[in-house]
Amino acid sequence: MLNTALIPPELAPPEAHPALVLNADFRPLSYYPLSLWGWQDAVKAVFLERVNIVSEYERTVRSPSFEMKLPSVVSLKYYVKPALYPAFTRFNLFLRDHFACQYCGAGNELTFDHLIPRAHGGMTRWDNVVAACAPCNLKKGGKMPRDARMWPAQKPYRPTVHELHKNGRAFPPNYLHESWLDYLYWDIELEA
Repeated sequence: MLNTALIPPELAPPEAHPALVLNADFRPLSYYPLSLWGWQDAVKAVFLERVNIVSEYERTVRSPSFEMKLPSVVSLKYYVKPALYPAFTRFNLFLRDHFACQYCGAGNELTFDHLIPRAHGGMTRWDNVVAACAPCNLKKGGKMPRDARMWPAQKPYRPTVHELHKNGRAFPPNYLHESWLDYLYWDIELEA
């Protein structure tokens, strides 16, 4: 893999230049994972007139008849109403539970546990599943919480997209381009 840290930004490969995607209200479509498009998708959206370029990288791409600076921030031309509730996925479940086992607090070897085991009629739904480390999941096994004497730190619930975005802010991405910072974390408390 190419180490792009040693290459001047304007010479780095286009793949090293994702675009932050904002809704028409200039808020990111998603905070976690952060709404990013690869350079090809961003350029295509510009040509299809689906987005406005808000900020650009110094990196330029060229064809025989065209030259363009790569977008670093784009905003959709039309507002996309965010979903109220997120999809039930392993990632979203872990995000709801702050990437921590709900029995012991460990953050590694995460899996998920059915509070009411499936063998007892438990369903794979937001209100019956919690993040659990492999050792705790194995220890609880197919038992009910009272029989295993294991209770989760928080009762499982169906989160809103807003709650997951809030939780995601505690886990910032490894890379944030300086042109993105003005559009992230608008609703955090400002220092006095």
